[in-house]
Amino acid sequence: MLARLAAVRALSPANNPFFMAALGVLTSFGPMGTDMYLPGMPTIGADLRVPQDQVQWTLSAFFLGFGIGQLIWGALGDRFGRRGPIAVGILLYGVACVDCSLSNDIAHLAGWRFVQGVGACAGPVLVRAMIRDVFDRDRAARTLSLMMLVMGAAPIIAPLIGGQILIWANWRWIFWGQAIFGAIALLALCSLPETLARDRRSSLRPMTLALSYRQLLTNRAYLGFAFGSACIYAGMFAFISGSPFVYIDLFGVNPEYFGFLFGINIVGMMAMSTVNSRIVLRYGAERMLRTGTALAAAAGLVVLAVAASGVGGLWGLVAAILLFMAMMSFINANAMACAMQSFPHMAGTASALAGMLQFCVGGVSGWVVGLLANGTATPMGAVICAAALLSLLLNRWLVRRPTPSHTAP
Repeated sequence: MLARLAAVRALSPANNPFFMAALGVLTSFGPMGTDMYLPGMPTIGADLRVPQDQVQWTLSAFFLGFGIGQLIWGALGDRFGRRGPIAVGILLYGVACVDCSLSNDIAHLAGWRFVQGVGACAGPVLVRAMIRDVFDRDRAARTLSLMMLVMGAAPIIAPLIGGQILIWANWRWIFWGQAIFGAIALLALCSLPETLARDRRSSLRPMTLALSYRQLLTNRAYLGFAFGSACIYAGMFAFISGSPFVYIDLFGVNPEYFGFLFGINIVGMMAMSTVNSRIVLRYGAERMLRTGTALAAAAGLVVLAVAASGVGGLWGLVAAILLFMAMMSFINANAMACAMQSFPHMAGTASALAGMLQFCVGGVSGWVVGLLANGTATPMGAVICAAALLSLLLNRWLVRRPTPSHTAP
């Protein structure tokens, strides 16, 4: 077994049949860490005797840990290579999963969810850096889109698993399921080669890191790509945070069926990822991103209108959110590839800062949805709409209009 993994790891990424699949597994820590336990959120509130906004603390805590932790892993990945820090992150994630299952109050659960998020983010942030190590900008955007197809099963499967666990056991077993996923991810990591050569590794000295972040935060285009993507993530996390209560409590959907409604959005995202992967080399990542932000803003307005008016009931809201979520495939892969294009010497740090912004802004948006909760879908719709419009504004303001593209497919 170990010999076979070593032989696979020795292949170049272009010839490694497991490269994309393994990257997809490692990037799935976000949806596996959140989506699997979404059906159990109302049950957690009832069991721990806390209201909706306090249950949503556990989701925001994971997002914040996932965001802040990326700064740590990005720097470690640029200094020590990609594989070692990912392995440490997975082990930390596994320990936190066990402690989440043993928590008896919402404060301890939220605290361990934060730790879980810190560990979970090592895979996604350094996978993006690995892709930048291997590919140029537009091919990196294409690879990220293809990887979303590979990892697209996670947000579909995860809530279904969580819902089925709730039929046979209590919500605590959901975290044991997440721990099992961590073990699978560790096996996937064993098949990957190290993509960062020793002569390209950077220093961990505080002044060096400070100068790196200063370079990123003073780059107008980088800010446009990173903050614009973060706003779209805020819209997605508003949906993730609010949908269990809107679908299950407001519309009476059974928890075991929640995953099907959630998975509809992932099918839309996978379809648009396919489109993006096929045409991004022709039109360029920046042009695709500009189009995606405009379409997402229009979809956000539709979501707010449907949520506030109640037109179409449950299925009207599901359809409107599908439009918004599908547009994320035009935005996230292209924005991340564009954000890292000018910083190949610190791709891990650039990826980490962009990812930190995505999940910290997302964590705040989830908290806002809980704060505004009034028993309707309007707070969720309002946050989604505001996030999409702000993403469009930042893209138009900070990112220059792209020149006609060049690259042949």
